[in-house]
Amino acid sequence: MLLCTDGSDVAIEALRASLPLLAPADRTLVVTVESPVAARTETGNGFWLGPSSPGSSAQIETNGDVLAKQVLDETVDALGLVDVELVAVVGEPGEAICELAASLPASVIVIGTSGRGGLRRAVMGSTSDPVIRHAVCPVLVQGVGRR
Repeated sequence: MLLCTDGSDVAIEALRASLPLLAPADRTLVVTVESPVAARTETGNGFWLGPSSPGSSAQIETNGDVLAKQVLDETVDALGLVDVELVAVVGEPGEAICELAASLPASVIVIGTSGRGGLRRAVMGSTSDPVIRHAVCPVLVQGVGRR
């Protein structure tokens, strides 16, 4: 079973609501996806950000690993999970989750959605949409309404 998180309250609440619906799995992985680090990244205002020294790219990747571990640890703690594996993968979230699920193979993917619709969804995108379309196993999508 793959439990997907980005560390947000929405993701944690979605997992919390979903877990009682699922039978215990032989293997449970809590997964987060890190964005790939490009050598040069353009910001929205046209400025380019890139490594300022030869070793800074490695430092960015190391910091990403630390943040991913923090996201995973906080999710496990918030949900009170025990005996789970922590996994951080790099890539586009929907694609990376589907690839991981196929490689295991996973019995189910659990992922949250914030319930954005219309223009907000078109502009900001959705991680759950490509997972639903391309996963090789069932996907449980838990929406968390706005309060």
